[in-house]
Amino acid sequence: MPEPEHSAEVYLERIARELKTMRELMSFTSNAAREAESEIPESMRRFANYYHDVVHIKGEYVSLGLAAPPHVDREMERCDDRFRQLLIKHHLDGGTFEKVRREMAEDPDNRWDHTRLLTKGKAAE
Repeated sequence: MPEPEHSAEVYLERIARELKTMRELMSFTSNAAREAESEIPESMRRFANYYHDVVHIKGEYVSLGLAAPPHVDREMERCDDRFRQLLIKHHLDGGTFEKVRREMAEDPDNRWDHTRLLTKGKAAE
């Protein structure tokens, strides 16, 4: 086996620097994901993308003058109900959208009224 080019300490320092860099990058990525999810939860974003895809699949049939197959229509119905359920969940007290709406309501320059869906209990606090 050939002699190492450097001492063990040199290699350990390189490993330590690399681990530090990896830890910093992982922290940055985790924080970015956490911040993004404070606005739109990942599960909601993925579901909305899927629903959007199903809508486009149906739209392709319609654009060709064809009726969408029943399984596509049934999936649209399921997605419609699930989307409504997810919106309700995220707009309830403590839900992600409710928290964002509460924060948005503080801006006096809003174009839209974001207070109308806020519950009175927390608004008075």
